[in-house]
Order: sequence, then C-alpha cells, then structure tokens
Amino acid sequence: MEKIQLDLTDRKILAELDKNCRIHNSILAKKVNKSREAVKYRIQQLQKRGIIQNFITSIDPNKLGYYMFKVYLKLENIPDEREKFFDELKHNKDIYWIGISDGVFDCVFAMLSKSITEYYEKINSLLSKWDYLIINKVLGTMVGTWQFNKKFFLGDKNGEFVNFGSDIVKNEISELDYEILNILANDARIPLMELARRVKSTIEIVRGRIKKLEEKGIILNYRIAVDFNKLGLEFFKAIIYFRKLSEKDEKSLFEWMRTHPNSLYYIRSLAPWEVEFEFAVESYQHFNQIINELRKTFPKVIRNYEHLIMIYEEWMPAYKEMLKISSK
Repeated sequence: MEKIQLDLTDRKILAELDKNCRIHNSILAKKVNKSREAVKYRIQQLQKRGIIQNFITSIDPNKLGYYMFKVYLKLENIPDEREKFFDELKHNKDIYWIGISDGVFDCVFAMLSKSITEYYEKINSLLSKWDYLIINKVLGTMVGTWQFNKKFFLGDKNGEFVNFGSDIVKNEISELDYEILNILANDARIPLMELARRVKSTIEIVRGRIKKLEEKGIILNYRIAVDFNKLGLEFFKAIIYFRKLSEKDEKSLFEWMRTHPNSLYYIRSLAPWEVEFEFAVESYQHFNQIINELRKTFPKVIRNYEHLIMIYEEWMPAYKEMLKISSK
C-alpha cells in the first residue's frame, strides 16, 4: 500500500486527537494555528482517506471487576480451517481483542473473566475442538498495560500514557452509565448534545456521569485508531525475556519505552516471558534497529526476544458484554 503523505498541520491534528479526541474544534484550531472550519475539514478528510479509522474511548476492565487474560497460538498451515477458527473467535462474546499475526505466534487474543477458574473453563471449552489445528498454546495474565500516545506523528519524546491493569475494583455503574460507555467506546467524538439525546437524558446529567466515570478510572482517555499501513508503518510486537530485573532497571526500561518515538504499549505479563513491547515502525529493518538499540542499552537485563508482525487487530463484542453485565 502506498504511503499517504501528510503535511505538518495534519500530523499536529492527529497528535492532538490521539491525546484527547473529544477536544473541541475551536480549541484544536488554536493549538494548530488554523481556523475552526479548516480543522473540521481536515479531520473529515483524514477520516475519508481512511487514516483515522475510529475515535475510541479507553475503558479499564479492571475497574469493572474483570481480570484480563491473553492466549497466544501457533497454528497448522491449513488456510480454510484457520479462517473458520478466526471467524469463531471474532464472534465469541468472551473475547474483547484479537490480533492475527505473523511470527512466533499466528494469533493472539484477550479475554475478560472475573476469576482464573472461570477463564480456565472458558478457554478449555473454546479450544478443545480445535486441537488438531493448534501446534502450540501459551496462556498468560496481563499484570499491567501502559498505553502511550502515538509520538511518531511529530517525532515527539514527551510520552504521555494511561495505565490499565491496576488492582481489581468492582465499581457499581448504572444503566445510564452503561449506555454512555457503550456509545462512547467506539464513538468517542460524539457531541455531548447528541449523546444526551441517544441516552434520553440531559446534557448536564450526561456531562456529570462522564466526569464520575473519569474520576473512578473507568474511562482512561479518548484516542484515535489509525491505519498504520496508510501512514507507511507496520505494527510489531516484541516479546522480551529478562536475565534479571531490579526495580531500578524496570523504571529505566519503562522510561526508555515512554520516550521512544515509535512505542505504543508496554505490557507486563505473567507468561513464559516478562514483558511485551509494541511499536509502529517503518519496516522490519527499522524494528530490528530499535531492538538492537534496546539490547545495547540494557545488556544485563534483556536475555532474548521474539517478535510478531500484527497483520490485523480488532476490538471484539466482549466489550459490550462487559459493560452490559457490569451495569446490572
């Protein structure tokens, strides 16, 4: 796919929307030194060209009483059966994210569950009938996930972030809260007046409910999903094995990731490896340069790594199921 060229103003707009996509056009216009009308038109064009895929609200499942688990699979090369399997995963109400990849694993997906026992039962039920297709299976628990803003738009090193995966807290939310979250989840830029109309409430009440959801840490931020390929980028995941990791080393490692212009996620896992780093890069060679830089910077910490190229990813129906169940 041919890379779409963007001017500095478009990149500034994307960077600001990724920090807070609910920002008003008038405020955004001042930040990029353009008129409100020009900003509105540019956002529409970025959507029309497929660069902005969606406006997303980041919601922390832990704040609604859910643990986050991951499953990593290596599959037999049986194309028709793989497609059937992927299709089943995409329609499974317990899965909230799926990634199809190339590399050490062919598929990674995340599940929500209220206990380890429940997760174990669900995953065994799901995968047992696909034993003939699965070469290798690794089960992991997400201990913490740090999502960085997309610094590559401007080559910025000021890495803002939000954290998923703190202690499990069961916040009671109302039916109205559920309806608000359900709409905001994949339409984060919806005007407040339209949101209030759709949930059959007033602007003042909806504004207050959103503020409470933010204060409780249920809503973490509002960001954009972009088509990496149209920006001339690829989505790589590095699975990192440590020799040893002191508290000081981890702080330094996190800071390295936070300020790296291509970093997307820092994921702490209970799995055969310790962390997963995700990057948006120009090529495999670019990714390899980043990993070599990382290994040279932390030679006493990093023992080995494996990698995945994420070909496809999607947020799944369990998001709605989680919100619906949590509201009851």
